[in-house]
Amino acid sequence: MSRIAVIDFETTGISPAMGDRATEVAIVLLEGGRVVDRFQSLMNAGVHIPAFITQLTGITNAMVQAAPPAETVMAEAARFVGEVPMVAHNASFDRRYWVAELARAGQAAQHPFACTVLLSRRLYPEAPSHKLGNLVDLFHLPRTGKAHRALADAEMAAELLGRIQHDLRTRHGVPNPDHAFLMGLQRCTKPAVAKLLRQVAAKACQP
Repeated sequence: MSRIAVIDFETTGISPAMGDRATEVAIVLLEGGRVVDRFQSLMNAGVHIPAFITQLTGITNAMVQAAPPAETVMAEAARFVGEVPMVAHNASFDRRYWVAELARAGQAAQHPFACTVLLSRRLYPEAPSHKLGNLVDLFHLPRTGKAHRALADAEMAAELLGRIQHDLRTRHGVPNPDHAFLMGLQRCTKPAVAKLLRQVAAKACQP
């Protein structure tokens, strides 16, 4: 399968439209389901980090004040990703920051985003929670570091993506659950998921 970039941001709040900014970004580059490279950096966006965010993430104002400027970090992140399609857990959140922070760096963000939250809801409706940590525990996936730090969360999302792709191949007969297929699956309504998977599996079995 082609490359996929799994991304996670730590931020000062929930929305760049409300003036919130990114404080850390991490990207895990996958090829054929294997990690082939990583990118991680704190970033200094010149904004104050609220105390409750520091308590959640462990990222302090002193840490970001010593970090490279946000525009520099985002330019490096964009070069790292190139044109590779992206995945995030709760992708609408990370995509907003990807677009907003790249715009501040004078760069466009055309990358399609697949979402492991939406995909897990389609494939695992019985899961009691679709939060990243809960899904990692449910499937006994490795925890690679402290939650609510960008690299640890990106690596856990990459592990979850690998589990999703594995289950699509082995349980549902999808021969190539690539990024384009994942995008189609997450757009599929929940009642139509089973039909879609049957159709793809049946087509794969045709001579």
